[in-house]
Amino acid sequence: MLANLQHLFRYRGLIQSLVARELKARYRGSVLGFFWSFVNPLLLLLIYSFVFTVVLPGVHPPELEPFALFMFCGILPWTWFSSSLLESSNVLIAGGNLIRKVLFPAEVLPIVTVFAGLVHFCLGLPILAGFLIYYRVPVHTTDLLWFPVIVLVQLVLTLGLGMFVAALTVHFRDVRDLLANLLTLWFFATPIIYPLSQAPPNVQRLLSLNPFTHLAVAYQEVLFRPGPFTGWPRLLAVGGASVVVFLAGYFVFDRLRDTLAEEV
Repeated sequence: MLANLQHLFRYRGLIQSLVARELKARYRGSVLGFFWSFVNPLLLLLIYSFVFTVVLPGVHPPELEPFALFMFCGILPWTWFSSSLLESSNVLIAGGNLIRKVLFPAEVLPIVTVFAGLVHFCLGLPILAGFLIYYRVPVHTTDLLWFPVIVLVQLVLTLGLGMFVAALTVHFRDVRDLLANLLTLWFFATPIIYPLSQAPPNVQRLLSLNPFTHLAVAYQEVLFRPGPFTGWPRLLAVGGASVVVFLAGYFVFDRLRDTLAEEV
């Protein structure tokens, strides 16, 4: 396993070219092309703004105004996370022709899926930054220094889970449907559409077991809530757990590597 893990760095050129191909293929034939990466989060934020300003005003604490922007700070990274896992669950089956080639490293495919999602996440950040400036939300420079750390922790966690799900789905096709329902539950078990402080104390302890809870709260604290970032101990703890998840996911993938070509 460690030998194969060391080879991942050698595949960086292959991963980069496949990510570029994935991004081009996603918008091939569309009129706006890559502009959809900006239009989609913009439309999503406008829809949430309409819902919580016109349809459901006053259903949230006033300190979280604008509430749509508060939600967007969590939904943007969640979209990267959930879409990466869903696409990873099918990526090995869809790329069966590549896996059957002896020299092709199969783990590259879920990695490419996660990095392609990271690119879309980064392309949505200018929309978020524009609305933060528009609503004059104070953002501390020292807090922003933690932002790359949060992204890195989420990247490591998503890579580990993506490889685990990708390898498992090849042998158990039901994982795709189970994952879709699990992610729905996972979304509502994460303080994205509600602040963590609104949950009862016993529920807060339960939500704290969810690693994405701490990532979502970290994004909200760094990007939306004024004041120093106080969640860094929990973030670093999730970072350590994410490394364990990555190693465990790669271990499972490596153990199932020899049977992937037969099953796809």
